[in-house]
Amino acid sequence: MVSAASARRREELRDFLRSRRERIGPDEVGLPVVGRRRTPGLRREEVAMLAGVGVSWYTWLEQGRDITVSGEVLDAVAGVLRLSEPERAHLYLLAGLNPPPASGSSTEVTAQIRALIDGWERGPAVVRDRYWNILAFNALAGRVFGCEDGEPHNCLVTFFTSARYRALPALWAEAAPGVVAAYRADAALAPHDDEFQRVTSELAAADSEFADMWGRHEVDIPAQAVNALHHPEIGDLFFDATTLTVADHPNWSLVLYNPKPDTDTAERLTQLSRLRLTESA
Repeated sequence: MVSAASARRREELRDFLRSRRERIGPDEVGLPVVGRRRTPGLRREEVAMLAGVGVSWYTWLEQGRDITVSGEVLDAVAGVLRLSEPERAHLYLLAGLNPPPASGSSTEVTAQIRALIDGWERGPAVVRDRYWNILAFNALAGRVFGCEDGEPHNCLVTFFTSARYRALPALWAEAAPGVVAAYRADAALAPHDDEFQRVTSELAAADSEFADMWGRHEVDIPAQAVNALHHPEIGDLFFDATTLTVADHPNWSLVLYNPKPDTDTAERLTQLSRLRLTESA
């Protein structure tokens, strides 16, 4: 029996494909226009021909029937219908498949996002990509996490290898399984992406505790846990971290760190700022 949600999804698929088909004229795809056409845009059989699929199969797809679809065929249909990347992902979801990762590989952070993280004066702020590589950070993040040295920084690798996190062993041990489970959940969204494999393989070779936790295959959403570390100049720092998705780069995350209430973290951050001002004077 077809559920109400499945029926709505199939209706959305039908209406979406029809609307995309009707907006493309035959002359736009190199087909001759002969006589008057009763319907706007391309005919179903024309889409099927151009996509290299059977007419009946495409008709069933557009009707929202329960048929087997593949990413390759959906990509062919998307190409004929000239779907944008968001439209292509939408087609995958309506057809019951996980959309492929976005093809854009730009790591250039816009001036607007930089202004946003620089304006977060309560604590550190970073922008990270889907692999947890830090793409941009504000001044406090550079000082607190030590990522102002110009070297590439990955949040997962840093958590396991930085002496700043390891200096608080009890809190580190409590948070570590959740960090690993959250990273595996992110990696599962792109199972064919070799970069996740590279990051985890290299870290597993360097850190036996990570190798053990990664081998458990635990998966979970990021927990709202205390982010704690020991700074060599100002001592122990405790943050509540909030992770937000960047709308026009859905594979990027904005992580804002707020000094945890009932700790002296805010005062220590002020002290750190004063130290840096003294050093630069």
